[in-house]
Amino acid sequence: MSISKIRMTSPLVHCITNYVVANFTANGLLAIGASPVMADEVSEVEEMVSNASALLLNIGTINSRTKQAMILAGRKANERQIPVVLDPVGVGATAFRKQTVQELLEAVKFALIRCNVGELATIAGVKWQAKGVDSGEGEIDVVQVAQQVARQYHCLVIVTGPADILTNGEQTYSIAGGHELMTQVTGTGCLLSAICTAALAVVGDPLIVLHDVLQDYKNVAERASIAGPLGSFQVEVVNGLHDLSRGEQ
Repeated sequence: MSISKIRMTSPLVHCITNYVVANFTANGLLAIGASPVMADEVSEVEEMVSNASALLLNIGTINSRTKQAMILAGRKANERQIPVVLDPVGVGATAFRKQTVQELLEAVKFALIRCNVGELATIAGVKWQAKGVDSGEGEIDVVQVAQQVARQYHCLVIVTGPADILTNGEQTYSIAGGHELMTQVTGTGCLLSAICTAALAVVGDPLIVLHDVLQDYKNVAERASIAGPLGSFQVEVVNGLHDLSRGEQ
């Protein structure tokens, strides 16, 4: 399955995400034919997710109110048996973030955790030097730790980097490619999490579905990198997604 299959399904993706990336995430989802909704009011999230095809929980600008909203929405999504994706942005940066992610992992059954290597290390309890919401520094066997986390939480795990790692705890894929400019503009990882959320709403083997999405996203990054100055890169990512979803790339 490629991103083009998402357009055929047009899933409604409920995103409880961070305000830094909300607009880019919404535009990226629209570009592939998905329908985004950004709702984080505690009193409405259960009703909103009741109409959704999938749910994304992104802790990038987490606070006590949005944490409560995420738990309520996640439990309702589990009740409805729709996929829930966790993007634990900067989980190692503060004690509050670590506690929030732990509470989410205890309260909600996730279909996928999409993270960078530093976030993976924190979730796994491996020593790591966090640097804000960036990956930070340390040394771990990424494949082994990703498999461990996947088995522990009975979910898929994606660890993005120069080569993305995708595992269900037993089967593991490495997807190479992409471009380093993806790390130099805000929101490309968060958008990938949203696209993966939309992809999990599509019928098919989730492992294969996500493998194909990761490869497509790498291809989009490579194409966007030749567009010119850095300021054009984010725009070209959206353009590339739109073209790919319409079978034009």
